[in-house]
Amino acid sequence: MKSDVFSNDPLEKRATPRTIIDQYRSVEFSPSRIEPVYQFRIRDISSSGTGILIKEESAVLKHMEVGDILNMKYNPMNSSDSPQYLNTEIIHITKIDDGQYRGNCLVGLLVLEKQDADSGTDV
Repeated sequence: MKSDVFSNDPLEKRATPRTIIDQYRSVEFSPSRIEPVYQFRIRDISSSGTGILIKEESAVLKHMEVGDILNMKYNPMNSSDSPQYLNTEIIHITKIDDGQYRGNCLVGLLVLEKQDADSGTDV
C-alpha cells in the first residue's frame, strides 16, 4: 500500500485527487463516427485512477487503444446539471482475472480538456 506522502487525509492514499468520480456518474462516447454510442458508469476501483469497466467480449474494446483521445460526454451526478464534453485519454486497458469484476477490462481515463458541447472546440 502507498504511504501517505501525498495527502494529509489518512483515508486518501492516491497522489492525485479523484474529483471526476464525485462530479459525474457516467460517460458516453463513440470510438468512431460509424460505431454506436456507448455509455459506462464511472468507477473508482483502482489505486491508479478513475476508469470504466467493459466486458472482455464487448465490441467497443476492438476500437480502443491505449493513447486514444476521445471526446467523452460526462453525465453529472445531479440530473439537473448539464453534461460536460471532455477530451479524455485512454491511459490503460487492464484485463481483470480475479474477484467480482473478473471477465471485464478496467479502462483507465485521464481527462485532458473541456470541449464546447456545440462546436467540439476547446473551452
